[in-house]
Amino acid sequence: MKKFLTAVFCLSALSVYLPAAEPDFQAMLKEIDDLGNFEGKDFSCIYTIVAEKPGEDVDVTQARMFRRDTTDQFVLLIMKPDAKRGQGYLQADENVWFYDPESRKFEKSTIRENIQESDAQNSDIKTNTLSVDYTVVQSREGKLGDFSVYILDLAAKHQDVSYDKIKVWIRKDKTIILKEEDYSVNNRLMRTLLFPNYITVDGKYTPSKVLIIDELNTGEKTQLTMKDASVSPIPDYVFTKSYIEKVSN
Repeated sequence: MKKFLTAVFCLSALSVYLPAAEPDFQAMLKEIDDLGNFEGKDFSCIYTIVAEKPGEDVDVTQARMFRRDTTDQFVLLIMKPDAKRGQGYLQADENVWFYDPESRKFEKSTIRENIQESDAQNSDIKTNTLSVDYTVVQSREGKLGDFSVYILDLAAKHQDVSYDKIKVWIRKDKTIILKEEDYSVNNRLMRTLLFPNYITVDGKYTPSKVLIIDELNTGEKTQLTMKDASVSPIPDYVFTKSYIEKVSN
């Protein structure tokens, strides 16, 4: 009996000192994707994009966004300023198109295209696909302000992404991103994104404010703010070129 009790004690003591299993970080990226996506539902909101550049007036753009994550489609319609009103973006059939009401023509764009000369890109408002596009190559624990975080280095799985490498700071107590750094293929820091505010939409966490810092041009930054978020159904015709032409002219 003494030998048995001794063995049990040793096993119990050993379990206390065994290191905790490392989290499944790829599954964590999938959880972040799922929290930001509305599969089976439509999503709409109004974005206000405030772009600041040294020596220039602050540029304020307001746009209405419609998104259908099930088919990976989105429409972005510029509402303000008046000089750009009617311009629009459409992602459909794996293509992104920009519409100019003055020329009444659609031009091929990309998911990497900046929105209205700001530091925000089309990829910043589309469906989250971190777990599909990236793999975790390194992980560590750290602090960001008052929050304990996991810091993950991610490498692209394919070339159809805006950035070849990114780094994310994920809260430990709640699986949301607090900070992101975007890098080129030669490890040059291109952008830093901060996510200070989240709101709950249909039970899911969605960033309501994003600060984007241009690391290549000192002093350039963009604030992306979201309001009037909804998961009400959107008619199919909204995700078409003819709809953008109709509401823009």
